[in-house]
Amino acid sequence: MTINQLSWQALVPETLIFQEQNAQPASSDTDIFQQLQPRLCYGLTQLLSPYSPSDFMLVKCPATPTYLSLIGATVRKMQPETGSLYGGRYQAQKGSVTLHPVTSPEDNFAACGEPQVADWIEHEQLFGSVRRYADEIDLKPGLLHHANGGVLVLSLRTVLLQPLLWLRLRQMVAQKRFDWLPADEARPLPVSVPSLPLQVKVVLCGDRDALADFQEMEPDLAEFAIYSEYEENLQTDNDPGPLLQWRDWVQSIASAYNLPSAKQDAWTPVIREAVRYTGDRETLPLCPEWLLRQLREVAPLCEAAFSGAEFTQMLEQRAWRENFLAERMQDEILLNQILIETEGERLGQVNALSVIEFPGHPRAFGEPSRISCVVHFGDGEFTDIERKAELGGNIHAKGMMIMQSFLMAELELDQQLPFSASLTFEQSYSEVDGDSASAAELCALISALSGAPVNQSLAITGSVDQFGRIQPVGGVNEKVEGFFRICEQRELTGKQGVIIPAANIRHLSLHQDVLDAVEQGQFSIWAVEHAVEAITLLTAQPWDGEGENTLLQAIQERIAQVNQQEARHRYPWPLRWLNWFNHN
Repeated sequence: MTINQLSWQALVPETLIFQEQNAQPASSDTDIFQQLQPRLCYGLTQLLSPYSPSDFMLVKCPATPTYLSLIGATVRKMQPETGSLYGGRYQAQKGSVTLHPVTSPEDNFAACGEPQVADWIEHEQLFGSVRRYADEIDLKPGLLHHANGGVLVLSLRTVLLQPLLWLRLRQMVAQKRFDWLPADEARPLPVSVPSLPLQVKVVLCGDRDALADFQEMEPDLAEFAIYSEYEENLQTDNDPGPLLQWRDWVQSIASAYNLPSAKQDAWTPVIREAVRYTGDRETLPLCPEWLLRQLREVAPLCEAAFSGAEFTQMLEQRAWRENFLAERMQDEILLNQILIETEGERLGQVNALSVIEFPGHPRAFGEPSRISCVVHFGDGEFTDIERKAELGGNIHAKGMMIMQSFLMAELELDQQLPFSASLTFEQSYSEVDGDSASAAELCALISALSGAPVNQSLAITGSVDQFGRIQPVGGVNEKVEGFFRICEQRELTGKQGVIIPAANIRHLSLHQDVLDAVEQGQFSIWAVEHAVEAITLLTAQPWDGEGENTLLQAIQERIAQVNQQEARHRYPWPLRWLNWFNHN
């Protein structure tokens, strides 16, 4: 069994490779979007082809102005410049309207195939309007007329929420003819207007739920429409190629929006923050809105480019601005209103790590929780108090049963455990779900059964399977930092630390103050692969072995003592005197 104490270098993503590659000049290729989104761009190529299988394309992506504009700009780059004109010229005379072929870009309904983008549309905005003042007739084009010969990029939600608008749009695109129709069917057009030739392709963007609703509403169209997705993350695998592409993507976003670019020393904190966002060291975000937020917030602190110190300052200011709630929760622990011990030993009590997310609050934060276990003579029932009180979810209940299965297998009992146990999250008044505390619950149970106290200087997170393997959990950065903040406020002793699943190492990207404490030996982070390693760390006693006092041996001896007592009293009390013959 090997227990891995992590050095500070293992707590953040490696940026040396990126720093070396970043010394190279930025790529001159302006089509970095096509490099990062090859599937989406291939779908757009199919849509723009004369042999396109459909005039409609569905794209899974957030339907925000930033994403829609990005797709529109990509279509503009990919669309060949033919110089062709589409549409026509309407002429109104003596209360009637006639249509003439387009001859000039200045014609009132002429279009050159320029892509049009909208995150929300109304009837007149899309289809234009017809108004009559006495003998004068006023015709105004809509987005559909401006997109003639090109592509119209729309939010999927806007068409789902306006069925009549969608039915008319679909019909006109399919018939390749624009028909003037009134916005309100109860009020006809003031004058008859000839139909206009129409050649438009439509891109509908939306999230997974919107796409599912559209599929239900238009099953045939959804089946044959071109489909692709905007890939939100870039898998780097520590390969210099993708890292350089990501660098160029960040710089292209900064250039497109006239925002400051990153200096050489800024990439380390930028990558660390990016990893915290994606939750994986080998994954970097391609979300333009996330990148824009970082660049816009650091812009007031710099001029043409920002340094690493300026970016770090921006992150600290943001955390301070958003941390009121987290600090108040932390104060409750420091004032002993929520009982969390960070020194000493306790029997059957373990510091677990939780992530708190409040509705309406932008930032999740970590907070330690106290899990306690009480064991008493019984029929082997493990009582989940959270479940009994209807505060525990199904996943939490599943984790409890898995934990019980592991322990029964390790003890190799021929009969039911002669103890009952009750476990709970102390001072928890809301619903608890998830299995990320099952490792902590198992350690509390083993401590209570064996009589070995648990070191309160350590906290643990992780789920456990039926074979005792510790499995990865989410929010590991917030969990580690939540316990560290409490220990730091109470003064670091050098004995405090956190136990995490070894599989979570790739998700670590901790704040600098945690790194400094680990480097100076004031705080420790342990990575374990098995529950035996975790309980050994927490109790400072071995789980199993020959010729030494172990936790497993202590539990087995306690079970044997109970079984002996049961054997003495196996007769009903009127015949209890018969036991005297069995012992003499």
